Amino acid sequence: MSIADSPDLKFRLLWLIIGYVLVAIVTFLSLTSDPIDTGLQFPYEDKIYHAFAYFTLMAWFAQIYHGKNQRYLIAIVFITMGCSFEYLQSLDVNRYAEFADIVANALGVLAGFFLTLTGAKNTLVKIEGLTL
Repeated sequence: MSIADSPDLKFRLLWLIIGYVLVAIVTFLSLTSDPIDTGLQFPYEDKIYHAFAYFTLMAWFAQIYHGKNQRYLIAIVFITMGCSFEYLQSLDVNRYAEFADIVANALGVLAGFFLTLTGAKNTLVKIEGLTL
């Protein structure tokens, strides 16, 4: 990826570290044999969590990399990651893979992708503008 298509972020390293921590959290939550139970019970709860997690990943990294091809690559990486994690869950006797989770992951990525086609892609730039 070319940095030329990216905004000039003063805290780029910090933003990237936060992004990779988010990836690590999603990875852990996706692959742990003992998934977290929030205790909340509402329809499609699991699917909403999936969509929100992948929305967050896509929206975060698309604020750091603004190039069109960069955003496409990030979307492909996260959709592939979601599919791969569902497959890996099928190998764990305590977990099971669901096609609906793959769809929720992909919808989250797409929502994050489309959000960053707006001015929202400059949120980190604006946050940095508030710092000294």
